[in-house]
Amino acid sequence: MTSFTVINPATGAAIREVSRASIDEVDDAIARAVSAQRSWAALAPVARADALRSFARVVEAHVEELAQLEVLNSGHPIGSARWEASHVAQVLNFSAGAPERLSGQQIPVAGGLDVTFHEPYGVVGIIVPWNFPMTIASWGFAPALAAGNAVIIKPAELTPLTGVRLGQLAMEAGLPDGLFQVVTGSGSVVGQRFVSHPDVRKVVFTGSTAVGTDVAAGCARALKPVTLELGGKSANVIFDDADLEKAAAAAPGAVFDNAGQDCCARSRILVQRSVYDRFLELLEPAVAAWRVGDPAKEDTDMGPLISAAHRDTVGGFLDGANVAFRGSAPDGDGFWFAPTVVLAEPGDRIAQEEVFGPVVAVLPFDDEADGIRLANDTIYGLAGSIWTENLGRAVRVARGVKSGVLSVNSHSSVRYWTPFGGMKASGLGRELGPDAAEHFTETKNVFFATDAS
Repeated sequence: MTSFTVINPATGAAIREVSRASIDEVDDAIARAVSAQRSWAALAPVARADALRSFARVVEAHVEELAQLEVLNSGHPIGSARWEASHVAQVLNFSAGAPERLSGQQIPVAGGLDVTFHEPYGVVGIIVPWNFPMTIASWGFAPALAAGNAVIIKPAELTPLTGVRLGQLAMEAGLPDGLFQVVTGSGSVVGQRFVSHPDVRKVVFTGSTAVGTDVAAGCARALKPVTLELGGKSANVIFDDADLEKAAAAAPGAVFDNAGQDCCARSRILVQRSVYDRFLELLEPAVAAWRVGDPAKEDTDMGPLISAAHRDTVGGFLDGANVAFRGSAPDGDGFWFAPTVVLAEPGDRIAQEEVFGPVVAVLPFDDEADGIRLANDTIYGLAGSIWTENLGRAVRVARGVKSGVLSVNSHSSVRYWTPFGGMKASGLGRELGPDAAEHFTETKNVFFATDAS
């Protein structure tokens, strides 16, 4: 069995070796999942609900352990990591209500009775990115389990440790053997096998648009459904009637959280021209106050980037860029990068492509129509924010911007009780929300003839 080394991004030091699965090992995991799923789907809905609540309780008891592991492996600030671990338990508890809510319909027809059933796909393969390993995994596995499926999770090679630990906690919670598995390894082996294996009946992928396109193409060839949460270049639209002090104070967190390694990052700030200069004056001290450093410290706002290679990629976006100002970052070991504000034009690379780092492009716009046009001027459509005190304007702009998740006078993107997902090149399908479990089922229609003849 081969292995790969997991690195602490805050120090550059090796943490541990993790096994790299072969195709045969992936196939064995799929076979175990098929067997476990049959028994799981046959359970009464209340029994599946109870099992998910038990899993949530075990996760809740290990929040601090999971958070410390995420700090070590992902460089997330400890406060953020605690929220992420608690979020997993919350998603499980919320999903535990789904088995008893997945009711079909009785449809009036002539000559009989017609009913529908929501039936699980079977085995679901979940390909998890490195930026939010715990939370994004839970968006797939919790509703999939609630709907009666078995799940196999492939964590990213850079950040597998919390995924592996969740697999162990699932067993501690009493989930049946084979129902919840974590298989570590490369996307070219594990992920591709999810796509090609006939017994994996649905794939959930979160990652880059380029890789997601390949995953979608493979699933299309195999005629299996896929949920995709992909890239983003979200706009933070600031109108001249906004509370500028509040908008400027909130802007660093909207893009520099998790070192900008977030598909929802508001990495374009669009400011109405009449308040453009004033907004930049307010933004500079807010960026300077953003605390970058040891993610294990309670007062840290931002940790390191995930790897040296990614730091180089992010730095490449600044070649030729008009840097307005930067925050600070530690020197020495670790993959550090200072928060950076760039003045940009609509066609600039930094205004069009996803940087996935702590870099934000600021652009002026003239009026409401121009602001909507600029907000839509990318291939992406995941998230965004609108800052205005005018309710009518907020509604008009929210309807005009082509993004799946928008916030007004806020940067909130993720709530486990509301739908999440993107438009355009940001993905297909929705996660979270009251209908999440239904997306892991197929509708079966059954007609019962009742005519006496």
